[in-house]
This record gives sequence, structure tokens and C-alpha cells, in this order.
Amino acid sequence: MDFPAGAVSPKAAQILDAALVCIARVGVAKTTLDDVAREAGCARATVYRTFVNKQQLQAALVAREAGVLHDLVVASSASSESLAGAITSVVTTSVHFLANHPALAFVCAHEPDVLIPFLAFEREDAVLRNAAVLVAPAFTRFLDADAATRLGEWIARIALSYLSSPSESFDIADAEHVCAVVDDFVVPGFVNSEGVSR
Repeated sequence: MDFPAGAVSPKAAQILDAALVCIARVGVAKTTLDDVAREAGCARATVYRTFVNKQQLQAALVAREAGVLHDLVVASSASSESLAGAITSVVTTSVHFLANHPALAFVCAHEPDVLIPFLAFEREDAVLRNAAVLVAPAFTRFLDADAATRLGEWIARIALSYLSSPSESFDIADAEHVCAVVDDFVVPGFVNSEGVSR
């Protein structure tokens, strides 16, 4: 799966930006394509020529934001000289992006029913698999592809858990907290005593 953050036309990007603003303001359910057109400063027909319906617009928006996150985590890990450093960068960058995403924040606070179907049973597994693929490239300098994907899924599960139910003693957005856990519990599970990935 590819995550090309910049793979849409300038007009589509303008419409997606407008959709994000609308969702952050009133949520997914109340955002209409008319609202998006007004926010984008274009005709309703332009929105419909670019995206056939609201569902297609939402799918494109999710794909674009996933691409943005993919680019951020890969870039954040690029300067890390160790697997632990790369994991810490990926976790804290992901958490910062998700926690400070205005549209996602509105949906989490006011429309959790939009997200719940994607966080249970088979659909949760699909989300976690996609998240694993999204972050795995940040680790392929240190691990083989299979191990990098397994690590990506672990990160997605842990981040989702702590974002959904914050801990009073562990701050998943704090690099020092994350690094301590990564050093003690994560890296030993992926690297043997000779420094070779399992």
C-alpha cells in the first residue's frame, strides 16, 4: 500500500482542506458537500466533479491524512541511529499528529460512533494492518520487512490504547517515557543478543 500525501490535484487538495475545516467545526454527519464548496470557495458542481459523493470525499480525506502521517513518521525516524530511537520518534510523532488533528479531535469528542465501527472486530484488524504498513518503512533500516510490519502493528495497538485510555503514570507523547519502555520491553523482542532482528 502506498501513502502518497501529495498525489491529488491542487483543486482536490483545496476541497479536502475545506472538508477538514468543516469537519473540525461541525463534524462528519453535519458536513455537507455544499458546506465544503462554500469553505473551498468553489461551486458545488466543482466538488461533485472532483468527488462523486460524500463517501468518496471522506475516503480521499482519510487516505490523504494517512499519507501525511506516513511522511511525517518516516521523516522523523530518518535521523535516528538506533531502532529504539526510530521507534520513539515514530510513536511520539504519531501521537502528536493524532492528538492535535482538529477534525479527528471533533469526531472523537462528539461523534465517537463514526469511529467505533472501525475499532472493533475485523474492521479493527484491517485498521491496525493498514497502520502497520504505514509506519513499517521507518524501521526497515534496522529490521526485515516482516519484523518491521509486526513492530508497526504493535505501535498502532499501543498508541490507540493510550490515546483511548490515557495513563496517569505514562505519557505516550513524552519521548523520555516512550524511550524507557522501548528500551526495556520492545527492542529486546525484536533484536537478539547479536543485534540481529528476529
